[in-house]
Amino acid sequence: MMNNNKSLIDTSACEYDVAIIGFGPTGAVLANLLAQSQLKVLVLEREADVLQLPRAIRFDAECMRVFQTIGLTDTLLEQVSAAPGMKFVNAQGDLLIEWQRPTEIGSHGWSSCYRVHQPELEHALRQRLTQNPLLHIKTRHDVFALAQHEDHVRIQFENMRNGELLAANARYVVGCDGARSLVRRLMGSSLSDLKLHERWLVVDLLLKRPMPELGEYSIQYCDPQRPSTYICGAGERRRWEIMVMPDDDLAKINTPEWLWQQLSRWITPRDAEIERSAIYMFHSVVAHQWRNGRLLLAGDAAHQTPPFMGQGMAAGIRDAANLAWKLRDVINGNAADSLLDTYESERSPHVKEFIEGAVRFGEIIQTTDLQAVADRDTLLSSAIENFRTPEPRLGPGAHDECTQGICAQIAPQFSLENGELIDNHVGYQHVLLVTEQAASAVSDHRCAVLQGQAIQAWLQSVGACAVLVRPDRYVFGLAHSPSEITALLDRAFTGGTRSSIEPQQQRQSASH
Repeated sequence: MMNNNKSLIDTSACEYDVAIIGFGPTGAVLANLLAQSQLKVLVLEREADVLQLPRAIRFDAECMRVFQTIGLTDTLLEQVSAAPGMKFVNAQGDLLIEWQRPTEIGSHGWSSCYRVHQPELEHALRQRLTQNPLLHIKTRHDVFALAQHEDHVRIQFENMRNGELLAANARYVVGCDGARSLVRRLMGSSLSDLKLHERWLVVDLLLKRPMPELGEYSIQYCDPQRPSTYICGAGERRRWEIMVMPDDDLAKINTPEWLWQQLSRWITPRDAEIERSAIYMFHSVVAHQWRNGRLLLAGDAAHQTPPFMGQGMAAGIRDAANLAWKLRDVINGNAADSLLDTYESERSPHVKEFIEGAVRFGEIIQTTDLQAVADRDTLLSSAIENFRTPEPRLGPGAHDECTQGICAQIAPQFSLENGELIDNHVGYQHVLLVTEQAASAVSDHRCAVLQGQAIQAWLQSVGACAVLVRPDRYVFGLAHSPSEITALLDRAFTGGTRSSIEPQQQRQSASH
């Protein structure tokens, strides 16, 4: 309990470029990227250690590219395995939807989807930060007040180990503090409801023996009596998600007896042990405002999705990759403050497309009305849908505007002639991919410049002699001829499109 007699200890002499509130995957990825950018960062987390509750169990190739940028892939490849995809079946076992995710290496230089044990991933992300003198990580420290000033945010927080009250200043604060985000509440940002809210029980099990009969594919059981999901996790872990029905006895669900009864068609206590279980309310919401002056939101603080597309954690990682380089450029004086407004304008419609897809899947999976189920089964079983993982275009922002083509879409990752993946060579910065013929026209030192056979073939396929790719691997724009390259770089680095979003009109203080 807070000791109200203690005076507030002022630590404002220790200034920070960015303070991150929340140290889950989104906060840890953001901290890593900011650390690579040589910014001074404060991380505040109210929990003592990584949470062990069942949460994210998959991430995609785009996320692996972010982990690659951080330098984590060697560690992760010892922990993860490629996942082949998902099937949707009805109560009779008929296939309704097949979502194949190839396990071979794809256009991003990685497999489409990976199984992961989130606590191991979080430990790996934190381990990368332990020796960085620019980062101050404070666990068991709880933020209770934020006050915006002209050039900084005043942060007040409590050391929950001893009740000590502390304060610090940061130029920007990013709330990565989850679905019940304090930062979002202090910003006064409400949530836009995308109309899916259901209670599910998530149970993780550890196999005692090999059970290949369970299969490698995840399966959505679209059974109106009890919608359920099976997920083949990393290593010996297997997960079931079980929808809580209206007539369930809430005093009995989540007990071992109830769980094993629900799982009995697939697995028994002789086969596995329950590692952990928890009841979740699956939500589909997007914050109306991701930025208020020097306060920003990322991850579940900004958006929440049902898990049916496996994109919850992935969306937060994309947020961090989009935001970190923009904070770096603004703080270092290389871009106008209005660049930060492009974070929400780009990311909000992008994540909304994934959430709407998950809601659509949820409507298919969670249908319990028998007539609606019959109509669904007739429609889908007559023409089985082969679902493809979407790669949405960013919303308007720090890129050339085009309704067609590759602008604002994620670029492929190529290998250089020596076999090195280009993200390893480039790091977290812009890169200009050029044809051999156009390379001699480039004398610019504002970004990395790369060419090669695979790059050459891709540029020819998109009708360009050069493509500028941002640090988050999304395409800024392209040049059709060598004479257009300088203008392309000027648009990216001297204002132009990067400052084209009007600064927010609302800059009110969030003092509390």
